[in-house]
Amino acid sequence: MSGDDSRARLRIAVQKSGRLAEASQDLLARCGLSFRRSRDKLFCYGEALAIDLLLVRDDDIPGLIAQGVCDLGIAGRNVVNEFVLDRGDGQTAIAELRALDFGRCRLAIAVPRGSTYTGPKSLEGLRIATTYTATLGDWLRRNGVRAQIVSLSGSVEIAPRLGSADAVCDLVSSGATLAANQLREVDTVLESEAVLVAATECTGERVELRELLLRRIDGVLDVRESKLVLLHAPRAALAAIERLLPGAPAPSVTAVEGKADEVSLQALCRGSVTWQHLEDMKRAGATRLFVLPVEKMLA
Repeated sequence: MSGDDSRARLRIAVQKSGRLAEASQDLLARCGLSFRRSRDKLFCYGEALAIDLLLVRDDDIPGLIAQGVCDLGIAGRNVVNEFVLDRGDGQTAIAELRALDFGRCRLAIAVPRGSTYTGPKSLEGLRIATTYTATLGDWLRRNGVRAQIVSLSGSVEIAPRLGSADAVCDLVSSGATLAANQLREVDTVLESEAVLVAATECTGERVELRELLLRRIDGVLDVRESKLVLLHAPRAALAAIERLLPGAPAPSVTAVEGKADEVSLQALCRGSVTWQHLEDMKRAGATRLFVLPVEKMLA
């Protein structure tokens, strides 16, 4: 399979297994995409739209996009950043389009417990084990630190205990793995989450498909934590109630037929709407309060 500018179908690469796999496919399903899997379960043919899915190793996703094999991909920012820096030619042929708000973690520096750390300069002359050699190298250069990078493909956190490194640079989520290996986190190299990346060049019918999918993804992300709040209120209390609405910049207000002094308010609240919010609005004069989930939205 190779890059082909003449093909009409859009291809998306996602992780076949691992921490981003399920959430990535769930996002696409919420965008209305459905797929039929091939026998090898690595290529999935799009049924709802001319959009196909490729299930691959996360480290392969940026390369497949850069080569033109796929048009879009969902990967960790840590993987994308490492690919871009590793190429080092300034022409990566891929770009980050959206942060997707799942798979959050950080690429962090950790040192053995009891070690002194006052800043990046504390790493001068030390051996640092990592899988992300290009990202770590870039961070060290930007901080003016000369250190030896020890490249490992896995089990990075055990390197200091084995005597092969003095510190590590590894992905951290909860920090439990570091603690289990008597390490403490001291600095952040990169904040990461799942991101949507794309080829910088996309032609023909695939351009329209990509824009359509982006609109749907934006809609899914917008409503993920959104709630629709409906209420009635006296006109005199409207300003006070609007100030209590969480994350609702432009509520819609209409008159209530037959009640000159009463209005109906509808607001899309981006974020949590708690019992405290409702009780505060009720005390301000609101009645008939409803909080409804939002399934889909297209701006």
